[in-house]
Amino acid sequence: MVGKVLGIRDLEQFSSRRSSVYVDPECEKFFELPLFIAASSNDITTKCQCWQFSPGKEPALRSYTEIQQLLQLGKKHIVKSILRENSWPINSPIRSQLWPTLCAQHLTKQNMLDGFYWEMVHQVFGTTELSEKPIMLPAFVDATHCLPYHLTATGRAVADRIVNVLGYDCPDITYSPVLYPITSLLLHFMSEEEAYLCLAGLVGSKEKTFINQTKLQHEVTWKTVMQIAKKHAKSAVAYFQRICPGQKLERVFMDWCWWILAGLPFQHLVRIMDCYFHEGIKVLYRIALVILNLFHKECQSNNEWSPDNIKNDIGNALIKFCKKIPVSPAKLLHAAFSIRGLSTQYISRIFIKTEMLLKSRSVLNSGSKQLIKSRSSDNLPTSQSQVNIQMMSHTLTIREHFGLPGTTNFIKTWTDRQFLFTLWSWLPVRITMYQPVLLYTTEEHGCSLTTFYVRVEQHEPTLLMIKTCNNEVFGAYCSSRWFERNVKDDKGQRQAYFGTGETFLFSLYPERAKYPWVGIEGDRDLGHSSELFMAADSKMITIGGGEGQAIWMDENIRFGKTDRCKTFNNPPLCPSGDFEIRVLEVYGFVGI
Repeated sequence: MVGKVLGIRDLEQFSSRRSSVYVDPECEKFFELPLFIAASSNDITTKCQCWQFSPGKEPALRSYTEIQQLLQLGKKHIVKSILRENSWPINSPIRSQLWPTLCAQHLTKQNMLDGFYWEMVHQVFGTTELSEKPIMLPAFVDATHCLPYHLTATGRAVADRIVNVLGYDCPDITYSPVLYPITSLLLHFMSEEEAYLCLAGLVGSKEKTFINQTKLQHEVTWKTVMQIAKKHAKSAVAYFQRICPGQKLERVFMDWCWWILAGLPFQHLVRIMDCYFHEGIKVLYRIALVILNLFHKECQSNNEWSPDNIKNDIGNALIKFCKKIPVSPAKLLHAAFSIRGLSTQYISRIFIKTEMLLKSRSVLNSGSKQLIKSRSSDNLPTSQSQVNIQMMSHTLTIREHFGLPGTTNFIKTWTDRQFLFTLWSWLPVRITMYQPVLLYTTEEHGCSLTTFYVRVEQHEPTLLMIKTCNNEVFGAYCSSRWFERNVKDDKGQRQAYFGTGETFLFSLYPERAKYPWVGIEGDRDLGHSSELFMAADSKMITIGGGEGQAIWMDENIRFGKTDRCKTFNNPPLCPSGDFEIRVLEVYGFVGI
């Protein structure tokens, strides 16, 4: 049909066909007034077009069917570009299908059959009927930021019920202030059950981060945004520090997510969500940087944002600025995705480094007695960790060579335990809660890099232990999957190195030492050579790089070499540098 300007009566008919019944219809009319919509009467749920006043060719927006086919073909990169570029009208029915499909990509619980949600509702509330009484929200919800986004009273009650059921099904969620606002947004375009499934996909995603679920993750995230802003919004950060030197910068960034979720107009927020549900939290990072730069620019030319007016509360001023942001949703997204040098790998490195610094500081602040105790080789966080060590000792081939020649079996067993307790105390605390499992050993599975990849590559993290023909024992904790050797960047090229700053080296015999990533020790930029964690191909495996390789093994897993490297600042892990492998063992962790 030919495109036309919708009148108020047409608008009411269009709004009545929207998917959600939880939204105040008055606000829908307000949202639609600026839009000029042409929709096929036969395909209103899959294709809409937004007409403009300016002459020329109208934008050809993609349909849901096209996007669905691309996802089925695994062409996620093309879908990413489409989502960034296609400015569907705010009330386009495409989102009633698009958003659930995007979120379903990340769903890890494959046992969610039809009716699963309503069974959970019945377990939690004893009925599937929506109660007229207020529902008490879970403790992880921030009561001051339960943003309803124009939901009706019924819509808000449904949102309350969804987050309660999610909290029941996901008891590991202890702090997640953004979860409720995202629930409210989902209910604009889908049913209650679909909204729950979307949230389950976002919360359970293993490949990407969407929603923080603990206070630690929340703190690490805003500090990550602050560190990124110091590089990519340098002028804005310097300006804030200059006009209010007595106010800590941290206070500004603690509320970074509310610049977006509580500040931006609804039409901007919906377009951001189109990309967020596919790409993850990195989209919000980019938007935050653009907001900072735009706000700084306005501060230079608009008296409303003069230093005298904002210096006492920059955080609140930022949210007020976002409410009347001077750019369209399309321009905001274009600016966000035009920021260079902000790759997923870069963000991940900053995040891991920040997380490790926070964890190390919490240990230091817990008191000297606890610090000494945590370093003791005969102390572990829980009894479960000790059980896990016992299980690992039963499968450990290398343990036979820990003892000194001539010692009794009892002494050997005691020594084995000391080595394993030491190694276990070096692992991230969260990993010690999981049961170790032997994935690969050269004595059982043969000396082949191909077999190594088949048995190991999908596990994260892994623990590699090498025993040489000279009885040296050393290895590495590898934080990322070895499958990432095949992952390609945005340009379609394989990454030479991968991994994160949680990776570390260790030596158990004859020396006992741990060599963590050098970047954990401070905030300074150490350069590319300090971030060469893991590399692999069909011919070799490498851990650590920069003026040498900490561990290198050949394709037959027979010979290797070890040097000092910049990534871990380690000495060679065996005196000769070159070594012949007697046993290689690789452990994974069940339940991660």
